[in-house]
Amino acid sequence: MTPMVQPAAAAKFTLRRLARRYQRLDLEITEYDAELATLAAQAAPGLLAVYGVGPETAARLLAAVGDDPERLHSEAALAHLCGTAPIPASSGRRDRHRLNRGGDRSANAALYRIAVVRMRHDARTRDYVTRRTAQGLQKKDIIRCLKRYIAREIYRALTCTVTTETPLQSTA
Repeated sequence: MTPMVQPAAAAKFTLRRLARRYQRLDLEITEYDAELATLAAQAAPGLLAVYGVGPETAARLLAAVGDDPERLHSEAALAHLCGTAPIPASSGRRDRHRLNRGGDRSANAALYRIAVVRMRHDARTRDYVTRRTAQGLQKKDIIRCLKRYIAREIYRALTCTVTTETPLQSTA
């Protein structure tokens, strides 16, 4: 009897092939991640310095901005592009804003991911969330405010030019 006729042997064979495929794909993903990190660092070194921004998030934001970040004339333009600009949704009794459903959804998701990372790991952001919750804001409103703040920070990171200054050498 051939080994493949027995169900246990066939299952082992299949699992072995799947494990090898998983290992190859995992190695390929690791190589692509390293390449993406290099490209993101070359395109916008200041962006990766922002807390909560990794290579994948930076790549999503860079794809949304395009190859010319100077076309964004202000941080509000980036906020509109990412769909984080507040939209008034006030009634006669309450002054509030709602989430913007427009803009680049991938960039908006990247800003959301940054906000969640900060809410989990950044002490200043946790203090901000606690303070705003005590003021009566809902979690979605707090995240909307955080995304707008993060868009402002991302704009500064994208538009500032990194200069490497060498100290003046004395001639004495």
